[in-house]
Amino acid sequence: MPRPYRTISVVPSLPPRLKPLLEIANNLWWSWNRDAVDLFRRLDADLFEELRHNPVAMLGRISQARLDDLREDEGFLSHMDRVYRDLLAYVSVEPHWDEPDLSPQGCSGAVAYFSMEYGLSEALPIYSGGLGVLSGDHLKTASDMAMPMVGVGLLYQEGYFRQYLSADGWQQETYPANDFHNMPVTLERDEQGVPVTVRVSLSGRDVVAQIWRIQVGRVPLYMLDSSVEENSPEDRPITSKLYSGDLDMRIRQEMLLGIGGLRALSALGIDPAVCHMNEGHSAFLGLERIRLAMQRHGIDFETARTLASAGSVFTTHTPVPAGIDLFPPYLIDRYFGQMMQELGIGREEFLSLGRSADASPETPFSMAVLALSLSASANGVSQLHGQVARQMWQSLWPGTPVGEVPITAVTNGVHHRSWVSEDMATLLLRHLGPRWLENPADSELWQRVERIPDDELWLAHRRRRERLVTMARQTVARQMRRRGASQSDVDQVGEVLDADVLTIGFARRFATYKRALLLFRDPERLSRILNAPGRPVQIIFAGKAHPEDTPAKDLIRSLIHTIRRPDLVHRIVFLEDYDMAVARYLVQGADVWLNTPRWGQEASGTSGMKACMNGAIHLSSFDGWWYEGYSPEIGWRIGSGEVYEDENFGDQVEAEALYDLLEKDIVPLFYDHGSNGIPHSWVARMKRSMAAVGPRFNTQRMLYQYADSMYCPAIRRHARLGEHEAAGAISLTEWVRRLRAAWPQVRFTDIHSEAQDGISVRQELVFGCVVYLGALDPADVVVQVCLGRADAAGEITDYHIVDMVHSGTEDDGNHVYKANAQFDTSGLSGYTMRILPRHPDVLGAQLPGLVRWADEGV
Repeated sequence: MPRPYRTISVVPSLPPRLKPLLEIANNLWWSWNRDAVDLFRRLDADLFEELRHNPVAMLGRISQARLDDLREDEGFLSHMDRVYRDLLAYVSVEPHWDEPDLSPQGCSGAVAYFSMEYGLSEALPIYSGGLGVLSGDHLKTASDMAMPMVGVGLLYQEGYFRQYLSADGWQQETYPANDFHNMPVTLERDEQGVPVTVRVSLSGRDVVAQIWRIQVGRVPLYMLDSSVEENSPEDRPITSKLYSGDLDMRIRQEMLLGIGGLRALSALGIDPAVCHMNEGHSAFLGLERIRLAMQRHGIDFETARTLASAGSVFTTHTPVPAGIDLFPPYLIDRYFGQMMQELGIGREEFLSLGRSADASPETPFSMAVLALSLSASANGVSQLHGQVARQMWQSLWPGTPVGEVPITAVTNGVHHRSWVSEDMATLLLRHLGPRWLENPADSELWQRVERIPDDELWLAHRRRRERLVTMARQTVARQMRRRGASQSDVDQVGEVLDADVLTIGFARRFATYKRALLLFRDPERLSRILNAPGRPVQIIFAGKAHPEDTPAKDLIRSLIHTIRRPDLVHRIVFLEDYDMAVARYLVQGADVWLNTPRWGQEASGTSGMKACMNGAIHLSSFDGWWYEGYSPEIGWRIGSGEVYEDENFGDQVEAEALYDLLEKDIVPLFYDHGSNGIPHSWVARMKRSMAAVGPRFNTQRMLYQYADSMYCPAIRRHARLGEHEAAGAISLTEWVRRLRAAWPQVRFTDIHSEAQDGISVRQELVFGCVVYLGALDPADVVVQVCLGRADAAGEITDYHIVDMVHSGTEDDGNHVYKANAQFDTSGLSGYTMRILPRHPDVLGAQLPGLVRWADEGV
């Protein structure tokens, strides 16, 4: 093929009267505005589907004759004008922090949200799964709330792969190139029309990236693209594929995301108050913030680290160590020698930022540890995951109890406007009122679901099941044609699935811990369940395995072979090339949403939340979000969170539990129809599920929590430390240095209390101690007594903490502390005391290793 002498961007040619269409198409607000989606379907519904709901590409492909007709179509023009007015009104609202449910005093400036992937729409295939879809929902909700936020990511030329299966059921991958000029992305240019670029030094050579903007409602998302002529052939593919390539490619991608992303914001005149690292991929941005602070304020590395960390927050999504990005030291040497010089620190100090204190010379550099080291606050993505994360990373805070490791939890949610079906949304608007759209976190509104007549709710859900079955049949037919099936075989697809049958959905990334084959432990029993006379069941599977995850690919292959059995072939289907469009059909049409991860290995999961908001009932292992979301009235759980030493045995136990639930509870309840054909008991459970899940597991609640507990405190802290040429950061750093120098001498010299055998519950007791602080003052520390139950191992559990009061200084300079406290429960109990640092800008546990316990010697 000939190479172009020059490349140019060609834009759709629209009559002046239809120009608003292009502006609407280039703002992804349309993707969660049903009136806007209907507008593009009205243009050409078949073409809209063919182009994977990409309105920009559609406007370039639609015939001139059709455009001429639309220009004279008063009904269409009125529809377009209405949508355009709504868009203009929406984006005219300035971002702000003065929401009534926040504490915005002193909170100003934008949050920069960094993520490796964004799932915004199937029209932009630059995401792989849950992390990306969550990132997309995060930005959409920030837009709806008019929260001051910008997004940063990488624009992948080939994105994530398209999936198809061989005749043997083995996953194959293709990587179609994305044509950004036919997607809702815009190249950022300066006043002279020249593309805005940034440079990042990689092993002695500059890599150039141009910046594209995706407008997500009110929120701009800036995406870096290394596919430019100025780069060498070695570096152009850095933004080629998501989650592909070796470690060398991965570290270059993450340098471009973190360091290049921050430079991109600077090039565009954006100075974020807070940087939010969504997973550790972008953690190198912390180093760049330190470098910039050193340059801007003329301060040293430690002081700059204090300042930069104060304005950084980190969300971890990984519940197992194997999911953490780790880089061998030689790659750090290769790519960060210059950065070490600019930061003024040596190799070992640099490596220590991404390692625990007891690391060996060969220990790899952890991006999660780097993010934790350079953040003021961190969180897991469900309450259970917060517990797991605290256990995972306790070694970074020696002497700190697991429960006090400074990693909190902000449970994930979903963007309801994007995921609730049109049928269900119309019903909810009618019975809950329009505030449901604006304030989905209002639990009182969701309680009105109980008012919906059973027949209306059942009819709306049944329509979605019918559409799911239709889509599934069409997809299976396409899959068969691609594999060369005869027309007679394709014609039999009409016998696959049934719109009146209990439908179970299972769709997610295929990984061994998710146990997609748990249902198939006993194929004969499963067959009896699926083919029970008068009470049949059907299952729709979808999902991709990572291209390099051979065990997960083998799971898909085994699944395909199993469902080809004559007794299963009409009851189970696998839909290839799972994406957001397929996901919408599934979560909106399934009756039961199945999730079967091993306990503690699902950080959160969000597909079940989407399904529940659409009336599906959740059936899941007691893991992820279901650990806090489950109650017997709204769904079913598999097991109670047991951990089995023999995983095979555990799988068998939970498979039996799953079969029992289906046979004894789920199937009978679904088919218990009244005289009018409506399963009233099932519908009652649908209502309870929607009312319970809807207000708790939406991204508006999630964003309020991020803003109130992380964003606004970080903004205020960063501003406070940075004012007057970083005087606050300088003072805090000097305090920490003084504290660390004096800490080895800090100790208890005496401990006493009124606690003795036979005391009563809630009897007030006096506790006292004498401590030696050396060069420190009482204002530098807090002394606490910790009281609680004592277990058989001698550990204090379920303890509460009481701050002790400084009550005097002895002649030798030791300090006396006292407190009144009580034991709240009977039984074997215990107490201890500890000394922690205290400063208004530092939580005690945020200074690793600086804790002195009473049992360390008196």
